[in-house]
Amino acid sequence: MTSKELARAIADLAIEKKAKDISILDLHTLSDVTDYFVVCTGDSDTHVKAIADAIDDGMRPEGARVWRSEGYNNLQWVLLDFVDVVVHVFQQKVRAYYDLERLWGDAKIEHVVDPLEAKQLSSRESAS
Repeated sequence: MTSKELARAIADLAIEKKAKDISILDLHTLSDVTDYFVVCTGDSDTHVKAIADAIDDGMRPEGARVWRSEGYNNLQWVLLDFVDVVVHVFQQKVRAYYDLERLWGDAKIEHVVDPLEAKQLSSRESAS
């Protein structure tokens, strides 16, 4: 699995847990530390933990293991380091404060949308 495929698979797992504002930041030309960030938002401590756990558990069968994790103590910002992909699961206020998308403003950013929500939105717009 390439690092891009890993990032997309992680984003899909976040979608399954109803994460919000999912972005994939392409850092492979900007950083030697990692190729991609996957950034998403959860609504509460419980939601952040559920998203992070689902990503960790969901990637194990694919052979992708978390090398290091941080933030499980306070669940405001959980970081899962898969080496080539680093996942950031934030609560909204903390995400707004650190604003990784602005900090890595030179990165190409892909905004990931739940296909079901996109279809529902498209249907509503067509009906108008």
